[in-house]
Amino acid sequence: MDRIETLKSMLREDPRNNLARYGLAMEYLKAGTLEEAAGEFRALLEINENYVAAYFHGGQTLEKMGRVDEAREWYLRGIEASTRAGDGHARSELQAALEMLPE
Repeated sequence: MDRIETLKSMLREDPRNNLARYGLAMEYLKAGTLEEAAGEFRALLEINENYVAAYFHGGQTLEKMGRVDEAREWYLRGIEASTRAGDGHARSELQAALEMLPE
């Protein structure tokens, strides 16, 4: 069974499994199936709005899809979440990604 199928199986057993949801999103991203990746990042943030890495990678995914305004929103929400979590490193990465977006 490949990784995507394994992660889907894990999510059928526990749809709220943050790690499996994030892993599935990353596998879709690696496979180049960006719409599926974005959907999984979105689903993860619906379950856990404090999963900071999902904002960064989800924003990057949206950028690759040409959806810059949505990526900007994700980065801003990620900055808020990382600030709440006291995660300065993630905050600086999200800020840098935000600043690199075209106007």
